[in-house]
Parts: sequence; C-alpha cells; structure tokens
Amino acid sequence: MSADPEVRIPVDGAVLDATVEGPADPRGVVLFAHGSGSSRHSPRNRMVAERLHRSGYLTVLLDLLTPAEAAADERTAQLRFDIEMLAVRLIEVIDWLVPRGVPLGLFGASTGAAAALIAAAERPKQVEAVVSRGGRPDLAGLALKRVSVPTLLIVGGDDEIVIALNETAADVLADNAEVVIIPGATHLFAEPGALERVAELAADWFDRKIPG
Repeated sequence: MSADPEVRIPVDGAVLDATVEGPADPRGVVLFAHGSGSSRHSPRNRMVAERLHRSGYLTVLLDLLTPAEAAADERTAQLRFDIEMLAVRLIEVIDWLVPRGVPLGLFGASTGAAAALIAAAERPKQVEAVVSRGGRPDLAGLALKRVSVPTLLIVGGDDEIVIALNETAADVLADNAEVVIIPGATHLFAEPGALERVAELAADWFDRKIPG
C-alpha cells in the first residue's frame, strides 16, 4: 500500500476521493458507503475502520460525491438522496477494486446502506458480505429481492422507525439477513459503547462471511 492513504478513483463523469488504510497484506477489503451529509472523514466510520484494521482488513472510506457536488448539495440536498446514482458509482469503485484479487465486503451507513445493497445485488460474485449501520435498506427498492450475500443490519434500539424499516427489509432478504438491535442506541450510535459494539459486530460478521 502507498504511504499516502489518500487516493482518487475515476468513475463515469467524476473522480472520487477515498482514504485507503490498513495492513499491508490484508485478508480482505471493506468498502465504506457513507450516509447522507457525511463523508470519508466521518469519525463514526473511521472508528469502525480502525477496528477492522485490527482484524486484518484494508478499508476504503469513499466519498460518493465530489467536493463540488457535496458543496452544491449542502443547499439542495438532492444528490445525497439519489440512491441510484450513488449505487452506480459504488459499483464502478467495486469494479476498480476487484482486479486486486482480495475478497470484498461493503459497510453502509444510513442512505449509503441502500447504495451498498444495490451494489451487492449487481455484483454478487464480487461482494462477499454487507453490514449496514443505522441503514435505510428500504431505499434499495426492488434490488433487495436480488441481494444474495450475507447481510447484517445493525439498528439502534431507540431508532424505532428505522427498526421497522430494517425488519421489513430482513423479511425480503430472508435467510441472507440478520438484524441486531443495540439497546439504548439512537440513529448515530453516539451513546457510550454503542459504536464500539457496532465495530465488534461488523468485524465478527466479516470474519465469518468473508472467505479466508
């Protein structure tokens, strides 16, 4: 891995910024899809990434919007909810990563979880497992029926509306999905110990579902 963790990844019509960090000889790669209004600098996802490094995973924290798009979206909040566009970009990044020959997992937060699930439906041979943190899997629409990879849906116990959305999505995903509710946690998992629990659950899921 380069000494500089900041990389730029070309996709159709844009160049996306990413932070790539982890062990030199990883057992797998976990690609992060951030939620609405967030970025690769999110302290929550960076904490999860650091935990995954200790389990031997290289992490790719990706901005699905360019800096110019993100600045414009602060006013309109349209692109961050264009799930189809975000999913297409995520799929292109998956195609960029896969030739490196390392097993791949996806970690999606909030709306980023929907993009991750669409990508998993479109790339079932490349994606080995998905973890969603406080995600909106319902926004993946009909793609949910085509997701065939193991999917862990982590939800805060006090995030009642999102619990219902995730349980409904799990019914569609059927045997491929597991819902874990963290008692007392809200949507951002800001409560003491909540995010650490998310990180442990994610590491364990990828350990069990990603080959090797």
